[in-house]
Amino acid sequence: MITPFTASGDVDHERAWRLARFLSDNGSDTLVVTGTTGESPTLSDDEKVSLYRTVVDAVAEKDTRVIAGTGTYNTVESIELTERAAEIGCHGALAVTPYYNRPDQAGLVEHFSAIADVGLPVMLYNIPGRTGTRIEIETMARLAEHENVVAVKDAVLDLEFSGHTINRIPGLAVYCGQDSLTWPMMAVGAVGVVSVVSHLAGRAVSAMVHAALDADLAEARRLHHLLLPLCEACFLETNPTPVKGAMDRLWEPVGEVRLPLVPASEETLAAVEKAVGAVQGL
Repeated sequence: MITPFTASGDVDHERAWRLARFLSDNGSDTLVVTGTTGESPTLSDDEKVSLYRTVVDAVAEKDTRVIAGTGTYNTVESIELTERAAEIGCHGALAVTPYYNRPDQAGLVEHFSAIADVGLPVMLYNIPGRTGTRIEIETMARLAEHENVVAVKDAVLDLEFSGHTINRIPGLAVYCGQDSLTWPMMAVGAVGVVSVVSHLAGRAVSAMVHAALDADLAEARRLHHLLLPLCEACFLETNPTPVKGAMDRLWEPVGEVRLPLVPASEETLAAVEKAVGAVQGL
């Protein structure tokens, strides 16, 4: 979920509440708040916690779960954010691999285990392209022995790695972390996607995921190819600049991205709008 900002750059809680409802009504069964797409690196801890509270309130009457992006490169801070998310009523935590300090695999086990000890179900976030470190399969197997480590958002961008993860750790739910690979990853055993393009085509993404889960291969493949241009357009520039710019134009004002990100170019936004038009009505 993107984080809406006001014209002055503050978190727009009224718009965040409305966005949470919109996403819930358009195919998303769970909302990830203050993840990468939510510009977590430029949000203060207090801003993150206030967003958890807003989104939990927005979907309280719906059958929609809320996962708080609580992972940082500071274990103590990550634990404290997870504790605060649990107090507010979030249903789980997304914990990214520590970035910049790049701990080794033993450090990853200690870091993620400490977060999981808080008590919330934890989804690991394996995205070496942003963090510089990959959570290796044997490390995930060790972590999955913890009762609260239940899933991984796999953005390694390697289907063979994903397949080996699923084969080696059948009890760990694997979610795709790259929209363009959702169907291919589900073909080897992933159970869903943590999606960016669902802001713009939530019903189509949901339909593709459910077709894959129902083993309707032809329909899943059809929707995969229909969504591919949108997946490509939303990553022409650094996420979340394209999707946030498109939501600002096509949904409601959600403000600009915070520096050091800058707004998407007109060419990128035109490509996103064109791709959105191809999936309208689904």
